Amino acid sequence: MKKKILTTQIIAGKYKGKKIELPSLEVTRSSKARLKESFFNVLQFDVCDKLFVEAFAGSGSIGLEAVSRGVKRAYFVEIDKNSYNILTRNCKAIENEKCQTFYGDTFTQLPIILNSLKNSSDELVIYIDPPFDYRDGMEDIYEKSFEIVRKIENDNVFLITFEHVSTLEIPEELGKFALYKTKKFGKSSLSYYKYKS
Repeated sequence: MKKKILTTQIIAGKYKGKKIELPSLEVTRSSKARLKESFFNVLQFDVCDKLFVEAFAGSGSIGLEAVSRGVKRAYFVEIDKNSYNILTRNCKAIENEKCQTFYGDTFTQLPIILNSLKNSSDELVIYIDPPFDYRDGMEDIYEKSFEIVRKIENDNVFLITFEHVSTLEIPEELGKFALYKTKKFGKSSLSYYKYKS
């Protein structure tokens, strides 16, 4: 029996309705449509002409949605080989020239990417969706993700968003950034950070 390929669609923008492939659910869980829609409703037109970084990218569905809505460039980091192959195929299917993919560990790659964009005049939107429940040895994944944000030195970050399990206690402050809202969607939540005022 041929294995069914899982897909999702781009919700809005230039590539609305285009299908992108999803990795198997054992490895990654796709950001639910409702959650994705809510995130982009918060951003609205603020996403245009920004740089978008998706950590733990999986299929790249969030970053590719951002590409469809007019970001200048999207950066994706994924460590799972199969997911990474799907991610690169999805980028080719949407708009490869605007996508830059990195195969490797987010904890190593993300600081390098952010550092390389430190002097850019473009603002960054960073989306961090650590895998939970799925893999052993991941217990400290949130703490390590928070630590990356605490260490960010860039002055050009527009917004940092964490997608996380709703039961998680989210810090009020991470380095230069302060939590300004959390929105719940059942088991998953989105928490938004901006520079402390």
